[in-house]
Amino acid sequence: MDVNIIGKIHSLESFGTVDGPGIRFVTFLQGCPLRCVYCHNPDTWDTQAKVKYELTPRQLLEEALRYKSFIRKGGVTLTGGEPLLQAAFAREYFRLCKENGLHTALDTAGSVVTQEAFAVLDYTDLVLLDIKALNPVLCRKVCGSSGRHSLDFLEELQRRSLPVWIRHVVVPGLTDDEDELNKMVEYLKPYTVIQKIEWLPYHTLGVYKYEQMGMDYPLKGVPPLSAERIAVIKERYKDVFPVNKG
Repeated sequence: MDVNIIGKIHSLESFGTVDGPGIRFVTFLQGCPLRCVYCHNPDTWDTQAKVKYELTPRQLLEEALRYKSFIRKGGVTLTGGEPLLQAAFAREYFRLCKENGLHTALDTAGSVVTQEAFAVLDYTDLVLLDIKALNPVLCRKVCGSSGRHSLDFLEELQRRSLPVWIRHVVVPGLTDDEDELNKMVEYLKPYTVIQKIEWLPYHTLGVYKYEQMGMDYPLKGVPPLSAERIAVIKERYKDVFPVNKG
């Protein structure tokens, strides 16, 4: 029963096309323990912030089902923020989605490693796992965390044989480092659950939010990663994982 579970929801996207396969109903949950220097949604960080929606899992399902004819070949995605901060809500919502034949995707940095967080995976079809950096020193510069939890989370996904898409943001002068990229790919190679790596070029589209919130933007002056550079990276590693080869 979900009558006592209330999800704090930052926003909804009815026709998402970048957070999992197909057209998806995407829910952005409020709250995140990380502070990524390139985050374009700093308004999702504060767990106590006023939100647009406070819904039970069933109410959110009813909203998603309004678009079932559009998302039937895609599905639903929970993202954030960090959706695993609201693990009980996420698990119940995904359970209801599975009852209604919807594919479920969890977009997470794996920064919450608890049994409650792992329980969400019982009803998860695909995990979009954001690896900030493999090197713990570099990772702290990127998000304020060593990244150990993300790697532990990946171990749990391997144990469950749960499909994974790795996401990695490439930032000029920070994570755009040949040696670090090579080391990360070599580290990930043994994980048979990884279907592909999504190489995400750093952009500055969220800078205006920092200005609106009266915050200093950590990467002020860093240019967006060029299309040419991200193309080189994608080409270099295109044969590493199964989906990249397709």
